[in-house]
Amino acid sequence: MWRTLEYWDPGPEPGEALNEQLYFVAESRFEAARRVQILPAGHRSRRLHGHGFLVKVSAPVPEDRALFAGAEVDFLRTQLQHTVSELDYRDLNEIVAVPTDENLARWVRSHLDGIPNIDAVGVQSTADQGVDLDVEECAHIWKRYRFEAAHRLPNVATDHPCGRMHGHGFEVILHANQSLGDRDMGIDFDELDRLWGPFDEELNLSCLNDIPGLSNPTSEIIAAWIWEKLKPQFPQLSWVTVYETTSAGCHYDGKNYRIWKEQRFESAVSQRRAPAGDRRGRLHGHSYVIRLHVTSPLDQVLGWTVDYGDVKELFGPVYATVDHQRLDRLEGLADFNLTRLLSWIRAQMIGSLPGLDRIDLYETPGCGAFLQWGENRPALPASGR
Repeated sequence: MWRTLEYWDPGPEPGEALNEQLYFVAESRFEAARRVQILPAGHRSRRLHGHGFLVKVSAPVPEDRALFAGAEVDFLRTQLQHTVSELDYRDLNEIVAVPTDENLARWVRSHLDGIPNIDAVGVQSTADQGVDLDVEECAHIWKRYRFEAAHRLPNVATDHPCGRMHGHGFEVILHANQSLGDRDMGIDFDELDRLWGPFDEELNLSCLNDIPGLSNPTSEIIAAWIWEKLKPQFPQLSWVTVYETTSAGCHYDGKNYRIWKEQRFESAVSQRRAPAGDRRGRLHGHSYVIRLHVTSPLDQVLGWTVDYGDVKELFGPVYATVDHQRLDRLEGLADFNLTRLLSWIRAQMIGSLPGLDRIDLYETPGCGAFLQWGENRPALPASGR
């Protein structure tokens, strides 16, 4: 039996159709060595080497699995830690014949016996590359790149700070879909490096406004510019992610733009459903990370969907309500858990931020939940940041 979403919800807005999906997220780490001998002769990864791996899982949690409503994340994290402990400080070739990131994700998924209906499993061998295995067991590989550049946005209001020439350490993630079938490896990360090389040559240590096609270099336009140049030569490309800062960026999949804005708030809480003696029932606190995702059409003049600054401003009243506060004393949150908080935030924001279609909320690094409605759009890979 699956848990009925137990959170305060004022009901849909007029004309709004709700199709909410709730997933809990947990991550764990392990240290291990491996050889990937299916790679070409001379490839460095054929040699014995090691990584600090990061593993992520997202799933609904059946109501009979967690100890109480509010303990779902801890249940998921405990199950994941138990599973990956079998891989910790091991020679992975003794466990998985060809221990690529893809095959490790499949191994983890098949050994998470206590978690039915898993949505996704992610494995990162480094902070900048990994694979996400979706519900249909299709592998989505990704790799992160960085370039340093100057830019200005020429069409914003005269008093907008982005109208002045300034710079960023931009980050780009290239995502690729692959269906391996009976194969052990599809796209090698080195192939992504080769494809990115010309982009690094053109973008790094440049003024983006001087590059043809980037006269108005917003995150959205940069993502679309990379997509249009790369997709013809790399059909597996599934979306391009551009970080303008560490807390804001854009995804583009050839049709849809989706931005996100991340913020942090520091709050205290007590979970009154915790059994007697359970520490989660004591007054404690978290440094929460919230990520608001917005899918909207591109403004053809400004070159963006929504100004990141506007998202932050619109979230401001909610931020002021939750930051440096005791959450279980807010109206509607007395019976506190993460699910209720997600729904409460959604209810506060949905009328003021059109296009909002997903909220991620982490109470500890990599561990939390997300609530999404509408179509399933790109999100970010496992944290590792």
